[in-house]
Amino acid sequence: MIRPGLIRTGQRLLGFAVVLTLAACASAPLHYYTLVTPATDPVDAASNPATASLPFELLPVSVPAQVDQPQLVVREGSQGVALLNGERWIAPLGDELRSALSADLARQLHSQDVSGLPSNDKPLLRIKLDVRRFDSQPGSYALIDGAWSVRVMRGANAKGGTLSCTSRVSETVGAGYDALVQGHQRAIGQLAAQIAAAAQSLGNGQTPVCPSS
Repeated sequence: MIRPGLIRTGQRLLGFAVVLTLAACASAPLHYYTLVTPATDPVDAASNPATASLPFELLPVSVPAQVDQPQLVVREGSQGVALLNGERWIAPLGDELRSALSADLARQLHSQDVSGLPSNDKPLLRIKLDVRRFDSQPGSYALIDGAWSVRVMRGANAKGGTLSCTSRVSETVGAGYDALVQGHQRAIGQLAAQIAAAAQSLGNGQTPVCPSS
C-alpha cells in the first residue's frame, strides 16, 4: 500500500521537474539573422551620372516551400535536413532575399528600387527572381540556384528588350551559422552582379548574354 505522503512527495517532485523543463525551454536563446549586408556607402545615382542605370522594380522573390520557414533549414549529410528552432530569419525568407537583392542591385546599378512607386510611364528595369534551390550546409557551402529575368519597361510595355537566365552560385563557408549566413550574403552579391551586368546592357540598348554557369 502506497502511503499518501509518498504520493504527495512524488507529485511535488513531478511538478518541480515540469517547472524546470518549462524554464529551460523558456530560457533557450533565439538567434535572428538577416541576408541584408550592411551598407558601406549610400546609393547616390546623381553623383555617378556616367554609370547610373535606369531605376528598377524588383518583383517579389519566390522560394521553395521546403526552406520557406521562419527557422534556418540546413542539410545534414546527403539526405537529412534539420529545422533549427533557435536560429531564425528576422523576416520571411522570400522578403529577406528580396531586400538583400534590392540593396545589392542598387549599389551595383547606382540606381534606386522604385517598387511600389508610380512610374509615370518613365523607363525602368523590371527584375524578377525565382529561387529554385536555397541550400545551406554549415561548415561546407551556401548555394542559391534561381531563374531570373530583366525587362526594360517603357510605359506599360516591355519594348526595350528582355533577357531570361538561370544562375547557380555556391560559396564555401566555415563552421557556425554566422559564417553560413555570410556565405549566402556573398552568393546574393554575386547573383546581383550578374543581373546588374545584364540590366545595364539592356538599359543601354545592347544585347546581353546570360552568364556562364
